Parts: sequence; structure tokens; C-alpha cells
Amino acid sequence: MPRFCGKTVIITGSSNGIGRSAALLFAQEGANVTITGRNSDRLEETRQLLLKSGVSEKNINSVVADVTTASGQDQLINTTLAKFAKIDILINNAGASIPDATGATGIDQGIDIYQKTLQLNLQSVIEMTKKVKPHLIETKGEIVNISSIAGGSHAQPDFIYYSCAKSALDQFTRSSAIDLIKYGIRVNSVSPGVVATGFIGAAGLDNEAAKKFYKHMAAHKECIPAGVAGKPEDIANIILFLADRKLSSYIIGQSIVADGGSTLMMAMQFGDAM
Repeated sequence: MPRFCGKTVIITGSSNGIGRSAALLFAQEGANVTITGRNSDRLEETRQLLLKSGVSEKNINSVVADVTTASGQDQLINTTLAKFAKIDILINNAGASIPDATGATGIDQGIDIYQKTLQLNLQSVIEMTKKVKPHLIETKGEIVNISSIAGGSHAQPDFIYYSCAKSALDQFTRSSAIDLIKYGIRVNSVSPGVVATGFIGAAGLDNEAAKKFYKHMAAHKECIPAGVAGKPEDIANIILFLADRKLSSYIIGQSIVADGGSTLMMAMQFGDAM
């Protein structure tokens, strides 16, 4: 029997990248999945990928929604309950480094960019966790947050607000894990390094610049000792491990770093890669 058979999973930010890969793996392992994102075309690509892999339509709940809004969060939760009657696992994956339209970087970015960045990468996670809590109490469920090595102790001047948000998310993961384990809810997180997703594009770089970035990072062992950028499925497999109570039941409030060795070599600066 597939290991997530009968489980219901909400995966935010599942219209591409890590979220899409996680949705595919969960669904292939028997889970009911709620996939979501703001871009309807990309979300439909995820849905079609699941269907083509053999996942039944009845096991997919596709919701175009903005997880930073109360209405979007409620839509995710309510449609999931309406279709699947319960929630077992919450994957808080939605996140991005938001570029400043003026081209400003670092501390010169507008305070509005700071607010949007924290709203997406931190506040939406807190709000989704609070709203899903009563349902996860019923199922003794799991929460996996997607953080980043940018939230660690090394300076990240290229992604200053994003790194602040992820650092705060790591503390939220630790603290909420202790708060919620008394209800039987486990909370953990994954901190990816450089992974070939749409992250760099969302940060404001075009496709050619993104390709240059990944090529540069992979070619420099002082940046990624493994010599290759990660793939979304590399992180998705860790997400499933943390969501599988049989495999990871004694892991509480931890963040698994998956970065090809980057944090062992940091401070990692991007130099002429961008």
C-alpha cells in the first residue's frame, strides 16, 4: 500500500518548483492533494502532470488562490475539507525573494518590499498554521515548512529581506513545534540551498541570467561542493520523509539542510553570477 494512502495534504506554492515536485510525489504515494498558486496556467500544468502520472482526478483539489490573503487561505482549507473531509499534512512551501521595481538592492529596497516579503515567507505560514491547527489536532498531523539556508547565520546582502523572513521562519518552526507537539502535531522544516526552480526568476532575473547563475554556482566548488545545483525532487523527497511519521516520528522542530555542502563553505557570495 502507498505510504500516504488516505492522507490529505495541502501544499502551498505548488504551481512549480519544489511544491510541484512534492505534490507529484505525495499523489503518487496515494495522498489526496490540494495544489495551489496564483498563476492559473502554471497550476494547470501541475494538475496535468499529476493526471499524466496516473493520479486520479478525484484525488486532486486545484485551487487558484493567493496564500497571503485571508480569503485565499480560507479557500484552500474549506475546499480541501469539502472534497476530502480532513487535513493530515500542511506543507508551507510558498515563498520568494521579491524584487524592487526600482532596481534597488539590499537595504536600499523599499519598506513595501520588506512587508510583502515577510507577508509571503513568514506571515502566511503563521496564518495557515493557526487556521489548520484544529484539523491537524483531529488527525494528529504533520507540518513541514520550507525555509532556506539564507536564513542561517551567514550574511545574505543580495537577499536581505528574504533572509530575515527565513530566519524568523526557522524560529517559528522551532517554537511552534514545541507548542503543537502536545496535541500530537509535528512541525519540522527543510532548508534548501541552490535549487533549480523559478526562484531566481521571481527575484527579478531573466531566463538567461538564471541559467548563468546556476551554471556559475555549480562550477565553483567553493559555492556548491557537490558541483551541481539541486533539483526540486531532491527537496521534495525530504519533505515526504518529514511528513512520514513512520520514518521520522522522533524528529521535532528541526530543519534539514539540503544544499550540496554550501553552508560548510559559506559565507557564500554570488559575485559575478548575477
